[in-house]
Amino acid sequence: MKPGRQLAANILSAACGFLMVGALGIGSHGLVLVAAVSALVAVLAGTLLRPVATLAVLLTVVVIALSDPAATVAAVSGLSAAIYLVLRHAAGSDAGLDSVSGATLVGAVGFAFAGVVATAFPLHVPWLPLLAPLAAFVVYLLATRPFLRT
Repeated sequence: MKPGRQLAANILSAACGFLMVGALGIGSHGLVLVAAVSALVAVLAGTLLRPVATLAVLLTVVVIALSDPAATVAAVSGLSAAIYLVLRHAAGSDAGLDSVSGATLVGAVGFAFAGVVATAFPLHVPWLPLLAPLAAFVVYLLATRPFLRT
């Protein structure tokens, strides 16, 4: 593998990690600021130890839970977190940026967009969460259908 690709993956993953935390942490104070600084330290430590990158994302989730940001800010942070993890693990592998597929990036952007659109139309239907297990079961059946044919 070329060292330039590994360095590029390291730099891009760090940038996405800083964006992940910075989107939420700028202008925060109190407990949210403590959680954001902890997440930022974990991003910095994640450049040396790959498993700490997951801790950085989990600390960012704590920042989201404590600060209750706007949906678009949470979507930017979540999208950055997904790309951060993909690039962080790509930088730790021998393949470098070659292991990052376009389908992964399109899927991450698509889910972030779907989340923002879903929050744009707030539904106040109290029984709607009762359909979630049924919907998950239907998705499972549809996903396994090709493998169940005999």
